[in-house]
Amino acid sequence: MPTITQHAPGTFCWVELATTDPAAMKKFYAELFGWTALDFDMGESGQYHIFQLGGRHSAAMFQLTPDMLERGVPTHWGVFIAVESADEAAKQAAALGATTIMPPFDVGEDGRLAIVMDTLGAPINLWQGKGTPGVGVMHEPGALAWTQLNATDPAKAKTFYGGLFGWQAHDTASAMGPYTQWTLGKNMIAGMMPMPPGAGAPSHWLTYFAVDDVDASHAKLTAMGGKTWVPPMDIPGVGRMTVVSDPQGASFAMAKFLPPPGA
Repeated sequence: MPTITQHAPGTFCWVELATTDPAAMKKFYAELFGWTALDFDMGESGQYHIFQLGGRHSAAMFQLTPDMLERGVPTHWGVFIAVESADEAAKQAAALGATTIMPPFDVGEDGRLAIVMDTLGAPINLWQGKGTPGVGVMHEPGALAWTQLNATDPAKAKTFYGGLFGWQAHDTASAMGPYTQWTLGKNMIAGMMPMPPGAGAPSHWLTYFAVDDVDASHAKLTAMGGKTWVPPMDIPGVGRMTVVSDPQGASFAMAKFLPPPGA
């Protein structure tokens, strides 16, 4: 498939792993997804690592700083949403009740970034791409395929994301309970499901990566020290998926989705 060169405003455009051991995670994700890594010296900020799949940007990674660890920031996969203006999007997010984590700042010639926490406490990155619009590959095995908000208050999330990005919420019933599909125009953007009762976890965005064989990828992850949160399961009409975490504790999902009707 061709390289993706642009991402429409209001769509997910980048994913970034915050970890405690970049060297180990390079090996882990190389084995799991076939990723290679490019390393960039960011001076006092340390190194930044961009993963590639077939020569196209697929994700990124950085090491959690001592200050982040002291503040209790866990290893995690962070999500980036494309915006026309990081400054305007951050201002609008704040007006809707978001908490500013980092006000807009330039990231070299790559783009401009603002980091906020939505009204449920889930962090999101607002990315105004310039030299780097976002990932260059999606929906292929080993690449970003879907993004889902696990929400403690779905109604509150609908108000926030509808107001910030113009997403429309469509509620459906699924084998796993109520599910919301967000669309922007005719395009499906993301999903949302209520946080399971008693989960004890804060609201968060869950990143899905596509794989050819969910069970084989799950077995490989387990053999490399990954943890299972939801074992491989079929979702009628959708596909097969599993929710896992890498050996450092960053959670994500792997899925093989069924082709859309008429494909």
